[in-house]
Amino acid sequence: MDLILWRHAEAEDEREGLDDAQRALTPRGEKQAARVGAWLDRHLPEGTRVLSSPARRCEQTALALGRKYKTRAELAPGATVASILQAVQWPASRHAVLVVGHQPVLGEVIAQLVGLQDSGCPVRKGAVWWLRTRERDGDEQTVVWAVHSPESV
Repeated sequence: MDLILWRHAEAEDEREGLDDAQRALTPRGEKQAARVGAWLDRHLPEGTRVLSSPARRCEQTALALGRKYKTRAELAPGATVASILQAVQWPASRHAVLVVGHQPVLGEVIAQLVGLQDSGCPVRKGAVWWLRTRERDGDEQTVVWAVHSPESV
């Protein structure tokens, strides 16, 4: 299974009176999302399911991909590793799944799946981590297939 984790691009800072879920992308964030979205569109397997946090900044990031996506409440800020893995049906899904979400949970998913000692992994705004399962000598492994920041695509 391919699991692609895309952190939302740069968003407005938190400010008084603005609900966190309503924070929008900045102009720089819109450019980041467009760059990474174009790269993903060229490389995603056909039939990839796209899931997004319902936070505005994540939906705006997902829109930059130009494909249909579904919002999932279990991907919202405060999500857990277990809720994300359940939403994507890890590792049993027959299709690749792209998740547009938040830190720190995306980094926690990466750390758990690739067996890092730390409980989390830094993920830059707008960056994408592409993980893939494989079988080696009868053991299922998760490998990092690609990592890109908005500046590297």
